[in-house]
Amino acid sequence: MALRAQHDRDAQRILIAERSSMQCELLARALSAEREFEIVGTASNSKEALRLLHQSEPGIAIVSADLEDGPSAGLEVIAKIRAKNWSTRCVVLLDRSDHKLVVHAFRNGARGIFFRAQSYELFHKCLRTILEGQVWVNTQEMNYLLEALSRPQPLHVVDSNGKAVLTLRESEVALLVAEGLSNREIAARLSLSEHTVKNYLFRIFDKTGVSSRVALVLYAMSHQTYYPPPNGKADLVRP
Repeated sequence: MALRAQHDRDAQRILIAERSSMQCELLARALSAEREFEIVGTASNSKEALRLLHQSEPGIAIVSADLEDGPSAGLEVIAKIRAKNWSTRCVVLLDRSDHKLVVHAFRNGARGIFFRAQSYELFHKCLRTILEGQVWVNTQEMNYLLEALSRPQPLHVVDSNGKAVLTLRESEVALLVAEGLSNREIAARLSLSEHTVKNYLFRIFDKTGVSSRVALVLYAMSHQTYYPPPNGKADLVRP
């Protein structure tokens, strides 16, 4: 029981990365009043957010899509959290429902999207849901994700610095391998020769450090930022 209690306390530790110091402070005060959560730090730029994340590795990071150092800077923070395999779960704060930002956020590793126009009571429910291992997304944003998943997407494989490992074409080839296509089928799909596909695979194996198609499939699955589970049922909660 003591171990479980310690785990629960660790999970309820929260980092806030908002686009201004005032917004950080307001949200921190609101959450601290709940007594359920412990605020481990606040940041208004990506560099400070990553420093605090590395230092404390909280259960949840509440990250604004935009930070002081630029539009979508918060989404890049989330991508780096995923690349470093930290256990922190991320909630993205958005001003409005934007198709591109929603899809980008989930591909980068977000576990939930919350809009500033929504109620604080609902926000508390969002955090609890994510702590329970589920995903927070409403019907409209779910449709954005389903639409994106219905089209083949290049794998977004990044290194520990958040930089792309594969070129766009290499990503397309890797995704088709993950889908189970043969070299001949990949060549036909991408209008390439089989020899060219083999060359792409050689470079992909070299960059990812794998040596077989099976290993590449496992690598691809572990580096995709969003994919449907094997049973075809998404683990989602709609607010």
